[in-house]
Amino acid sequence: MSKVFLALLDGMRPDSLTAGNHPFYQELLKTGRYSMNMQAVVPSVTLPCHMSLFHGVTAGRHGILTNTYVPQVRPVRGICEVLAAAGKTSALFYTWEALRDLALPHSITRGSFVSGPQQTFAVADRLITEDAEKMLASGNLPDFIFFYQGQPDEAGHKYGWMTDEYMQAISESLDNVQRIAAQLPPEYHVILTADHGGHDRTHGTELPEDMTIPFFMRHASLTPGEMTGNTCITDIAPTITSLLGLAADPDWEGRAL
Repeated sequence: MSKVFLALLDGMRPDSLTAGNHPFYQELLKTGRYSMNMQAVVPSVTLPCHMSLFHGVTAGRHGILTNTYVPQVRPVRGICEVLAAAGKTSALFYTWEALRDLALPHSITRGSFVSGPQQTFAVADRLITEDAEKMLASGNLPDFIFFYQGQPDEAGHKYGWMTDEYMQAISESLDNVQRIAAQLPPEYHVILTADHGGHDRTHGTELPEDMTIPFFMRHASLTPGEMTGNTCITDIAPTITSLLGLAADPDWEGRAL
């Protein structure tokens, strides 16, 4: 039965992958389906973009326009709620506390949070990598795993996007994702993406540097190659439910890739 591992690097621009040429990036290019031109949503800010990823709608629909969560006026179910209703399990690993609101209470089976702002994201990201490894070693294999890395965004804001420090953060985060991906059983589809990009020391605009993100999807059943047509971060939720054999929520605006 198919399962999904979704890894997200906060603030990862597509050109950071081509410039860094990390081995895992090269591996995904050869073995997966990919788009180097997926679009985020406006505003290209972390929480609104994550909400759009998990809930399949733009920020104008879910109503979260800043990094402060507010209850949805017209609630849309997210990935974890759809999976829970179908009897499937989810696990979330993250290092930025605001992401706790991506899933409603009782919709996830397992979670791990380590505060990046308190310990630096480099340390926190390594710690949740170790937590994910322990879960896999225990034989606890959720249907859906979300694995977040916050270090690139922290480096972008502190030093600037595409600086040496930012590129090092991308490399270290990809190291962590590669560690987990190497330990996944073959039933897992591996997805790697970002929430937004960045420019100078910021993001949130409609500039291509902020709005353009990479997307990779790998599984033995998929034919490798570049995706054609337009892709959006709102397409990720229906893609995940489709891979798990479930229908997309009727309120979702994205399409299964």
